[in-house]
Amino acid sequence: MTLETSTWLNLCFVEKVLRKSENDDSIQVIDIVSKPATSKGDNYTSDMIRIITEYSRASDIKEKKSIIIKLSPVDGVRQKIVTQIGLFHTEISMMTDTLDKMNNLLGSKYRLSAKILYAQNENPTLLVIEDLVSLGFRMVNRSSGLDLDHSLLAFRRLARFHAASVVLCEKNPKQKEMYSKGMFCNHSLEMKSVFIMGTKALADEIANWPEVNKYSEKVSKLSDHIYQIGIDAHVLCEDEFNVINHGDCHMNNMLFKYDNNGKPIDQIFVDFQMCIYASAALDLIYLLNSSIFFDITEHKTDILLNEYLHTLSTTMKQLNCKMQPPTMKELKASIKRKVSYGMVISFIILPLLICCKSEAKDFDEILCNNTFINPGLKSESLKEILIKKTSTV
Repeated sequence: MTLETSTWLNLCFVEKVLRKSENDDSIQVIDIVSKPATSKGDNYTSDMIRIITEYSRASDIKEKKSIIIKLSPVDGVRQKIVTQIGLFHTEISMMTDTLDKMNNLLGSKYRLSAKILYAQNENPTLLVIEDLVSLGFRMVNRSSGLDLDHSLLAFRRLARFHAASVVLCEKNPKQKEMYSKGMFCNHSLEMKSVFIMGTKALADEIANWPEVNKYSEKVSKLSDHIYQIGIDAHVLCEDEFNVINHGDCHMNNMLFKYDNNGKPIDQIFVDFQMCIYASAALDLIYLLNSSIFFDITEHKTDILLNEYLHTLSTTMKQLNCKMQPPTMKELKASIKRKVSYGMVISFIILPLLICCKSEAKDFDEILCNNTFINPGLKSESLKEILIKKTSTV
């Protein structure tokens, strides 16, 4: 093995996973090689390990397979956040139950997620999932954001995600009750600290931007309220068009597949730790404010929302959904009511995403000694985006 790991991650463990997922007790693992599956800054609340395993079956023919192990952190700020909000409990529930049913509704052509191979609730808490990279999917360059082609794919797949969740909740209303926490939860003082300290750090940075430094004090005063704004946006209102939201809907949590000319032709979601049953506007606002080229959100948001609504309506009809999809007027009204949530995402999530990979830090490094150190706040791209957003207010 090329990476030092705990003693449980061995040939016997991988063999157990493969035998269970393949339903084949003749599988014998010959060798495994492990390495980190993501770079620092690609994900913040788990550790990802890629395992390349060589194994044989009863036929003695040797095979190779790549799988991903997603581990819950065992200490530090990340461990506290994961435990307090129950992030792995949510993701295990989504991947072993809810997403499986949603994928069955949509069929293989519009699969929403990787297949889960194994889940373990303790000692350690983990998921084993198929490696989407081996299927041709990959992440985009997070520093550049999504262009129109990528954005259209993302909005179509998000619409199918929402539509399938509506149908599933109609068939089994208990699904709604399974996802009630999300990212904004009063139980997590550490997550709240990320938002408070992140906003204060942004205010300090804005003070150095002559174009908009007059807003620095206003942003600083918002810091004590920023997390509550997120909580308020997630309050369930029966008058809204409610769905199971992905909840952490940004470009790092999407993988794309490309044709030979480099054009994106397919997209799939990863990371279902923040899923929450609430207004569909939340995922839309999150995606628009975290991951889409500013020029597109400024001039082509209607194109994206039309694509979302068309796919949502078509899919709901195909799945014999009883509920009616929202009209464009209703959808825009919902987005407008929660517009301050977009500010929360722009202040906290965008700087994390836009940080270049060579400078990225994890939560334990960001929240070090009661300070907030995020190199993404120094990004010229962030400065340009926030100044442009300010000029449109």
